[in-house]
Amino acid sequence: MQLTAPATARPGTTRNRTRDADGMAVASFILGLLGLLVFNIFLGPVAIVLAAVSLWRGTKRRGRAFLGMGLGVADLLVLLAFVQLDNTLSWSF
Repeated sequence: MQLTAPATARPGTTRNRTRDADGMAVASFILGLLGLLVFNIFLGPVAIVLAAVSLWRGTKRRGRAFLGMGLGVADLLVLLAFVQLDNTLSWSF
């Protein structure tokens, strides 16, 4: 009779976690890129958070995560620049 749980309760958990982190890195890049055009007040912070979480989880796509983080910051800077020019919270083409 075994009273303690095995050391690895679910095999492959680390692989799934890394794959999820890789997906988050790609998602942060895509959302940061998309945020330069539309919804940058929402997509910029989401891209930054996804990039930070993917780096914390140890993604293999570190470059993509850093690009996503940079694009998220750029989204917020673009929003700030257009807010200063238009004196409104939104902008359009």
